[in-house]
Amino acid sequence: MNKAIQELRGSDSSDLKAKLADLRKEQWQLRFKGPEQGSRPTRQREIRRTIAQIMTVLGERDGATAATK
Repeated sequence: MNKAIQELRGSDSSDLKAKLADLRKEQWQLRFKGPEQGSRPTRQREIRRTIAQIMTVLGERDGATAATK
């Protein structure tokens, strides 16, 4: 299993939501930066993937709490 996803699963949900908000803000700012301003396409890809991983972990937790009710 990926080391990054294991770290995310070990984090608290409130921490993940805060990190998600920060990443979305950074993603929004990078959208308007051009290559001449130092925007890195690899960073944009990293942000997208990390957002997807966080959303997956939060979805798994919501699904697990719904299944126990």
